[in-house]
Amino acid sequence: MHRIPEPKDDQTGTIFNHPALEVLTKAPPQVPVITYLAVIVGLAYIGYQRQVVDSFLAAAALFVAALFAWTFFEYVFHRYINHLDHYFPDSKLACRIAYTLHGIHHEFPRDRDRLIMPPVPGLLIISILFGLFWLIMGSYVFVFLPGFLTGYLLYVLVHYSTHKFKPPKRLKFLWRHHALHHYKYPHRAFGVSTTLWDHVFGTMPPKQHRNSEHHAGQGA
Repeated sequence: MHRIPEPKDDQTGTIFNHPALEVLTKAPPQVPVITYLAVIVGLAYIGYQRQVVDSFLAAAALFVAALFAWTFFEYVFHRYINHLDHYFPDSKLACRIAYTLHGIHHEFPRDRDRLIMPPVPGLLIISILFGLFWLIMGSYVFVFLPGFLTGYLLYVLVHYSTHKFKPPKRLKFLWRHHALHHYKYPHRAFGVSTTLWDHVFGTMPPKQHRNSEHHAGQGA
C-alpha cells in the first residue's frame, strides 16, 4: 500500500524534472493571493454591472452561502482528491496525482512556496468551477464564485498560519487539528478552516489526542 512520506521540515522538494513545469508548481505566497483577489474583485464587479441580484441583502446571502459551500468543498477535495492514493493504493496514476496535488506538501510541510495553490493551476481550477457553477446557477456565478474564492482565501490564511506561526489562543484547536493530520492521522482531520465536516463525517482524530499539546504550538 502506498504510504504518505514522512515529513521533512525546513526542506523543499521537486515534482517535475523539467524546469518549465516545476516553476508552475510553486510561487511566493503573495503572488497567488494577489491573483485570486484580482479574480474575486473582477467577478464581483461584473456581477455588479450586470445587476445579477436585486438587492444587497440577496447578494450578501448568496455570498455567505458560497463561503459555507467552500468549507464542504475544502473537506471533500482534501479527503477524496488530495488523498486519492488512499482509495487506489495500487494505481500509479492515483499515487502520482495525489503526490503532485498534496503529497509533496505532506513530505515538505513548511515549504512556503507550496502552501498556496500557484496561479497557473489555480486559474485552471477556477475556470472549471466557473463553468460548472454557470451551468448550475447562470449569472449568479458572478456573486457566488467570489464568495467561494473568498472562502478559499480564508482557508489559505488559516493554512499558511498553521504552518508558519504560533496559534492564537482562540484558534489553537485548528492548529492542533491540522498538526494531527500531518503528523499522526493523515486520513483524518481533513478540515483546515473548520472542523465541522470532520464531525459530520466521522473523521475527527481520537478524543484523547484532540487536546494534546504535542505538535499544537509548532504548526504542522
